Amino acid sequence: MNLHLRKPTSIGMDHAGPTNAIDGESRQERRRYLSVRAKFTITLVVALAWMLFSLLMAQRWIDELSRLTWPWLAWPTVVGIAVLPGFMNAFLVTGLLLDRRPVRAAIDNFPGITILVAAYNEQDSILSTLESLDKQDYPGAMQVLVINDGSTDGTMERLRTVSYPWLQVLDLERNRGKAGALNEGLKLARHAYTITLDGDSYLYRNALRNLVGRFLSDPPNTAAVAGCVLLRNSRLNMVTKMQEWDYFHGIAAIKRLQSLFQGTLVAQGAFSLYRTDVLGEVGGWPECVGEDIVLTWSILDRGDRVGYCEDAITFTNAPTTFRQFIRQRQRWSRGLIEAFKLHWRLLFRARMITLFIWWNLLFPYMDAVYTLGFIPGVFLALFGYYWLAGPMTLLVLPMAFVVNYLMYSIQSRMFRSQGLKVRRNPVGFVVYALFYGMVLQPGCVLGYVSELLNLRKHWGTK
Repeated sequence: MNLHLRKPTSIGMDHAGPTNAIDGESRQERRRYLSVRAKFTITLVVALAWMLFSLLMAQRWIDELSRLTWPWLAWPTVVGIAVLPGFMNAFLVTGLLLDRRPVRAAIDNFPGITILVAAYNEQDSILSTLESLDKQDYPGAMQVLVINDGSTDGTMERLRTVSYPWLQVLDLERNRGKAGALNEGLKLARHAYTITLDGDSYLYRNALRNLVGRFLSDPPNTAAVAGCVLLRNSRLNMVTKMQEWDYFHGIAAIKRLQSLFQGTLVAQGAFSLYRTDVLGEVGGWPECVGEDIVLTWSILDRGDRVGYCEDAITFTNAPTTFRQFIRQRQRWSRGLIEAFKLHWRLLFRARMITLFIWWNLLFPYMDAVYTLGFIPGVFLALFGYYWLAGPMTLLVLPMAFVVNYLMYSIQSRMFRSQGLKVRRNPVGFVVYALFYGMVLQPGCVLGYVSELLNLRKHWGTK
């Protein structure tokens, strides 16, 4: 197994910096080129300017709230609800406006890939997942390992009904958890690149070709690339309809921006590519509830880069009830704390992605302020007390509107390029815009507290 396959020279990569051999590029285009560091500097300056403006505008409300409560409570409350979200939205808008997707290199020979599918009680979807793999027409060698992780339903019976030349099934007698199942599959990986795919996912056309092509075109220090995960069951009910906008808007936009600045923070287990040798060097997937988050931070801790491929698309199932949804986000929040416990040194690295590490460090504080301050403030506003939810929140709304419009425009263009159409979901968007945070952020707070107190871990939904 060639674990040190050389990547072709990257051509015209915006994220990697300018190159000397860009097909058809004119001198004028070269003069207009902005380096990634220049884009980062511009983005940071704009975001800081917006934050300063927000802080000045909020001074009156901070003073009023200080008289009603105490200054030590008023300042962190207003900053957490209005000022910091304003900074993040301004950073997101500016970065996305400056972003240009890197041009893919021409690839004559695609390398072999190993695909790991950890399946636990996936009898209703595992065959369609394999069908989507069969339709990929990937031009290189493909090894697919389905690890039946001690399923108690008919998953194994379904797997016995199919036979593909590239398929190998590993049947674990007892449930090992997702990390354990993936590590068992990794022992049998034959190729230099390993891709993970959830057992209820459906790959869209050319997803594998696009994902591998993106990796081979990215900077040489890239060790992993996250694919684009969208919802497969988004029309089921209101819970999935509102999540559709989170995956379509928020998650995709953040990964795109992080990739621009050289470090996507989560190569999600649902669909991502990794160098097999790097997986071995970091010890595979850790035994924790946020195995994909911790693994990604282990890769970043080595000094490697993690990218994102917006047009390598897989459709997956989201939680269908509020209970499942909250449990999922609690698990993600616990995974974030697990990552900080193991890789806190990332906070002090001189890299562009360090900003995003600090950004994530602020999430527990912001989620707590939103849960304990803003949500009660909304109810107080209904009775005419506009201490928190009122004029102050207008500081966030203009930039939030721009963010949503920009994310929609970018994702819509990507959809059209892939022959997809954005389905109408106005009710889901209204619920997402107005009420998503009121469900999401209290759940996240519970996850942070559970991990900090080392409470019993429930893997729950993915």
